[in-house]
Amino acid sequence: MRTLVKALRNTGIVLFTVYLLLFGLTRVIHYPEPIAAIRLGLAPASKTPTLMPAHKIEPSKTPIAWTTGTEAAPTDVSWGKETVAYEKFLSMTNSNALLVIRDGVITYEWYKKGVTAHTLLPSYSVAKTLTSIMIGQLVAQGKISENDAFVKYFPEYANGTSFDKITIQTLLDMQAGVGVVDDYPTGPSGWGVAIAQMYATTDMKSFLMHNRKMSWDPGSQSEYRSVDTQMLGFVIQKVTGMKIADYFSENIWQPIGAEDAAYWNVDHVGGIEKTFCCFNATARDYARVGALILNNGASSVGSKNLIDANWMRRLSTPVTVLDHDWGYGAQLWHPFADSMMMLGLHGQYILIQPSTHTVIVKLSDEPIDNANFEEFTTSVLHDWALKKN
Repeated sequence: MRTLVKALRNTGIVLFTVYLLLFGLTRVIHYPEPIAAIRLGLAPASKTPTLMPAHKIEPSKTPIAWTTGTEAAPTDVSWGKETVAYEKFLSMTNSNALLVIRDGVITYEWYKKGVTAHTLLPSYSVAKTLTSIMIGQLVAQGKISENDAFVKYFPEYANGTSFDKITIQTLLDMQAGVGVVDDYPTGPSGWGVAIAQMYATTDMKSFLMHNRKMSWDPGSQSEYRSVDTQMLGFVIQKVTGMKIADYFSENIWQPIGAEDAAYWNVDHVGGIEKTFCCFNATARDYARVGALILNNGASSVGSKNLIDANWMRRLSTPVTVLDHDWGYGAQLWHPFADSMMMLGLHGQYILIQPSTHTVIVKLSDEPIDNANFEEFTTSVLHDWALKKN
């Protein structure tokens, strides 16, 4: 018995010592403490909102309830070269929520068991479009210009390389060239790569300071890189002098009549929002953002346009081609000539179909390595959007 107690005690001492060493390491590299980092790394996509610190965005003071109607789901869908049952489509893409909004009415609404209309779900890169809307507002107000260099606002980041030539325009169109590649890890060993560090960091300013190496001269190439959007977040915070969540609340969330609170994950409380990802809201409120773009930037509350005509043209006009040979511009995808889409990792979609005045929201828990799921799912949603009753 004494031997067992001694062994357990020694094991406990070793584990505690290892934890202290890991704790010290995570502090040095600006990661969450070890247990929090492990939980974040192992959690499914839909469970991450509460695993990082966040700034809260209150529901609108004048919330607008959705009108609901009835629309039958398709019996089956085209999945690449196959035809699969609709229920199988929901299952194989690990769906959590799917909403169809036509002419401002929710005509179809589905939630996975355990998920409701008030469940907070992550956006991942859908947040990039939210960031673009804020940038567009600041451009319309004359507070910034797309031609402005990033280092105009942050001279402390200038390093005498082509980094100093990065402009707001090149950040918007994924043409900046900062060497943080969106090569997401699939296991614990991948947490050392730069994109994982940016996702988990507790000090975004330090992260950027140590990741200014360039892959190409700004404007000379296009490649989807989340660091570009994060740098736009830096500009928003600097120019407004506000928490990004507070600015977003005042200028977007309140005017669109959001019914539920949202949360924007940050590097640390009082720090900066992770604008390349990490906005968390309900499916119904995501639909309001899609409807905002569909309605050419018109607010649901009052007559104010939240997105001016010039920025709507910017959002509606692809300027480059990225993944899947889809058009892209100003942080918004153009998978088809007649549609726009917000897209996030793990299967987050907000498809906007102007020809049928339709918005489709699909939120999911897909794995990172999901083969052709983005192309196939987008095609399914596009087909559905076009088949207006």
